[in-house]
Amino acid sequence: MGSVRVLRAVNGSSLVWNTKLRSSTVCARAFSAKMSPPSKAVVYEQHGSPDQVVRMVDFPPVEIREKDVCVKMLAAPINPSDINRIEGVYPVKPPVPAVGGYEGVGEVQSVGSAVTGLTPGDWVIPSPPSFGTWQTYIVKEENVWHKINKNVPIEYAATVTVNPLTALRMLEDFVDLNSGDAVVQNGATSIVGQCIIQLAQIRGLHSINVIRDRTEAEEVRENLKKLGADEVYTESQLEVKNVKGFLGDLPEPVLGFNCVGGNSASLVLKFLRQSGTMVTYGGMSKKPIAVSTSSFIFKDLALRGFWLQKWMSLDKAKDCRIMIDYLLGLMREEKLKYEMELVSFDDFPLALEKALGKQRSHPKQVLKF
Repeated sequence: MGSVRVLRAVNGSSLVWNTKLRSSTVCARAFSAKMSPPSKAVVYEQHGSPDQVVRMVDFPPVEIREKDVCVKMLAAPINPSDINRIEGVYPVKPPVPAVGGYEGVGEVQSVGSAVTGLTPGDWVIPSPPSFGTWQTYIVKEENVWHKINKNVPIEYAATVTVNPLTALRMLEDFVDLNSGDAVVQNGATSIVGQCIIQLAQIRGLHSINVIRDRTEAEEVRENLKKLGADEVYTESQLEVKNVKGFLGDLPEPVLGFNCVGGNSASLVLKFLRQSGTMVTYGGMSKKPIAVSTSSFIFKDLALRGFWLQKWMSLDKAKDCRIMIDYLLGLMREEKLKYEMELVSFDDFPLALEKALGKQRSHPKQVLKF
């Protein structure tokens, strides 16, 4: 008898795969049902270091039911949260075995008989995003997919949902900002950081940006200023008694963003004005945030957190799609941009190595199918 493996099929359901019988089973089903093409996927069957636990797997065709849409993926990024899910350290993760990836863009390949809102050739993204985008074909119900305008580069369509939307929501959800106000952030070179700079400028807001010390700091500073940053400082530049002396004519920031933690978060807090708010959405340094007692008592600072996945779980699907269309419009007009690198899906091991950043930092890796 053939060996049996439980894998995750292109529609997200569990697939018991008998390696000797699968061909005859697939052929029998093909005569009685509409089927997807075979799919290739990046799968992990246990949690651990991504470069050790993921592998490329071939999936047989699956049935396209009446409300299903079969999507040929065009592009999908490798996000830090994707890495964390594979490692098993992310708060929400799919059960293993699982297909990697959480966002992306695809083209409708075929539709079920009851599908009315999508047709072959449409570009779609999973909205809210869903697990399993690192595969060549995905079959899911129509309500999972959001049709988008094709007039945007695929790498932007593939990455619009997580980082740009995080930046937009954080600028909207915590403080009532008015034109002329200022925000401060660390991690300014991240995609969220670059989006905050550009979205702030669109709203008439000033941005003060903190970056880590590096040999190419001046080049990074100039690049961020081209995006619209008012001021960019390295962490070592701000190791002074009064960081507010660096503000010049800019107002004290009312809102700060932290994705680093440790000393970098403390620098953001030092810039904030009375009753200011710092929002934490990441912890890249893996160091805790230290806050002085006086910051709470005398400055009345507020510390908040933001997690996009939790926000999208609050019945926000319609709102999410409206905001995605807005962000895609900015991308088409080149008012919102960031650096990425397209890599062939067949070269996934290379893209993963770059995304893990074991040698040096690289632009965000976006898989092109």
